[in-house]
Amino acid sequence: MAALIDAINIKRKMFFEFENTPFHCLEAEVSTPTARGAQTLVRLKMRNLLTRAVFDKTFKASDKFKEPDLEMVPASFLYNDGDGFYFMDQESFETLTLSDEMIADARDFLTEGLVIQLHKYNGNPIGLQMPTHVELTVTQTEPGARGDSSGGSVTKSATLETGVEIRVPLFIKEGEKVKVSTDTREFAGRA
Repeated sequence: MAALIDAINIKRKMFFEFENTPFHCLEAEVSTPTARGAQTLVRLKMRNLLTRAVFDKTFKASDKFKEPDLEMVPASFLYNDGDGFYFMDQESFETLTLSDEMIADARDFLTEGLVIQLHKYNGNPIGLQMPTHVELTVTQTEPGARGDSSGGSVTKSATLETGVEIRVPLFIKEGEKVKVSTDTREFAGRA
């Protein structure tokens, strides 16, 4: 049987099961009242891993949650079409499909062969976790003009191979590989 987790022990980035659905804790706030006999409450900002919906909910400190049957498996991106995004499980070599909704903003960083962590709930794929940085090729940017650096860190717009647009330093040229943060969508250095 899965271990039970007390609500007061749920921390940021933990996974737990509530009403037979897996959740990811985004924020946890414990409020301890000063009055005697009053209940300690835990307010959780949580993401439903099946619907991707985010909401706040308050629980008693003694409420218990099951650990979800979640596993993370390495998978490489193969391709996408009108039916979804296809990945190959790096352990079983089976092809797994995720829908547009499950991918969300990650589509801006997916390139063929990129290895990500795929979330499986009860054996079925439900989402993915991107690496903190990805390397992408600059497909279009204006050349940086000499003398453009009047203000210190000057940037220009660049379109990457996946179609996403980011700001890069003036010295970056078309055809170069750059490292991009998947959290902030910002330039993180040359690849």
